[in-house]
Amino acid sequence: MKPTIVITGAIPAVATSILSNDFEIVEHPPEGPRTEEELITMLAEADGAITRLTDPITRRVLQSNPTLQIVSNYAVGYNNIDVAAARDLGIVVTNTPGVLTETTADLAFALILAVTRCLIKADRDLRASGKVYWNPNGWLGHSLTGKTLGIVGMGRIGAAVATRARGFGMNVVYTRRRESDDAAAYGRKMPLDELLAVSDVISIHCPLNEETRHLIDQRALHLMKRTAFLINTARGAIVDERALARALATNRIAGAGLDVYEEEPAVTPELFGLDNVVLLPHIGSATIETRDAMARLAAQGIVEFFRGQMPANSV
Repeated sequence: MKPTIVITGAIPAVATSILSNDFEIVEHPPEGPRTEEELITMLAEADGAITRLTDPITRRVLQSNPTLQIVSNYAVGYNNIDVAAARDLGIVVTNTPGVLTETTADLAFALILAVTRCLIKADRDLRASGKVYWNPNGWLGHSLTGKTLGIVGMGRIGAAVATRARGFGMNVVYTRRRESDDAAAYGRKMPLDELLAVSDVISIHCPLNEETRHLIDQRALHLMKRTAFLINTARGAIVDERALARALATNRIAGAGLDVYEEEPAVTPELFGLDNVVLLPHIGSATIETRDAMARLAAQGIVEFFRGQMPANSV
């Protein structure tokens, strides 16, 4: 019999085209976040699974599905999966690194431009008035040339954002847990507190773990310049979202651009009434090319595993 692969939410068809000859595929509709109980039921007959970032693949879910051999996460992050439990149970976990680097960096820089140049407010005001009024004192933003971009987490995506920043004439400083000659080519490494104090724009690109949860809290926000902007395209819980809402409402910092949120799908309600924050619905990888590449990589990892190879994208 062919192994059964459960896809917990519809993804681009390239995945099923890769898997269809050698596997039985069970594909579920793209509903909201699943519960543990739903996933236990959903994966009951699965030999392998392609999961989403919103799926809580906990120890209980893994233990409850003894036929499950591989979990292929359709995301570069995998903080939704209990990787330690998977290792204990001999279940392989893969992700989709590399293929969304440039797309996410594009989105991060789009947020930088949108929030520093008041683009969303200007668009909204024009639509409301239906006319163009050139105003020498209206919609005044901030130039990027000569400003300092602080990158929290100089990995692949952070480096791609740094490349774009240098094209805009920005200076780059960064934090990174490990030393790296490659990272040093993009800017100057410094401690987080110093980076927060000197940066005009801060862009977050570190993974979410116990060390980075609420890394940007009230204290960190108070270290930032009042004229600084915070950008987050990494994971929402790296930022204390309520503390950020307060900092924006009191103009403790100048603005923010967010694509990820602490309690997705929920968003801190206070953010909706603020003009100095741009809010996007987690679209960092949302291009046709990138989403197809992610689906291809997720499916290829499963194919490699069932051919007896350790997938190149295992974590």
